[in-house]
Amino acid sequence: MDHLEERLKRIFATIFPHLSPNKIETADQESVETWDSVAAITLINLIEEEFGIEVDLDRASELRSFSEILGYLKERGVPEAF
Repeated sequence: MDHLEERLKRIFATIFPHLSPNKIETADQESVETWDSVAAITLINLIEEEFGIEVDLDRASELRSFSEILGYLKERGVPEAF
């Protein structure tokens, strides 16, 4: 597992503390009851803070799972270490 993934897992664990580490990897809006609009906004805010980026709001609605967010960060070229 890479450092980028670990950092994203910590963000998910902060927002969704009831999820076990292996559940975080498969988390999506359908499977996580507490992933509502407030959690989505909080998630985007923490991602922006942690990775020093601004999430494209046009794409934010597409980021509906851990794997989609991780893919987005890699696509954006977010460095492994910060």
